[in-house]
Amino acid sequence: MTNAVEQKNLKVIVFQLADKEYAIPVSHVKGIEKLMHITRVPKTARFVKGVINLRGVVTPVIDLRERFELPIPENEETTRIIIITLETMEVGFVVDSANDVLDIDSESIEQQPEVVGSLEEEFIAGVAKLENRLLILLHLEKVLNPLD
Repeated sequence: MTNAVEQKNLKVIVFQLADKEYAIPVSHVKGIEKLMHITRVPKTARFVKGVINLRGVVTPVIDLRERFELPIPENEETTRIIIITLETMEVGFVVDSANDVLDIDSESIEQQPEVVGSLEEEFIAGVAKLENRLLILLHLEKVLNPLD
């Protein structure tokens, strides 16, 4: 029988974006930085804010609010750049704030909800229910794929 699946916990970084909580597996997070000068790069997608020089490594930065077509407020003191790695790629995500590191029981993760017409839907890998919180788990490969 193959139903003897081990229960696993997923450790995630929780961040805020337009009053919603999102999560990225810690295994993909290289660091969390305060907002710094971003050098604009011409002829890139509008959600690519530019590049930063982080300890000698030039890293592209994506504004997740623009990527998800959410309203763009002024940057605040809590604004952060979460540096993630995916395969050989290193990218920074601009987020409203980075809140927590949590362990999520894999049984509390459900498939993405079907929301017709939501651009965010394609970027959602699942939703985790934690007592009074709902965490939206991002599908990093899709967030990083350019729009056609």
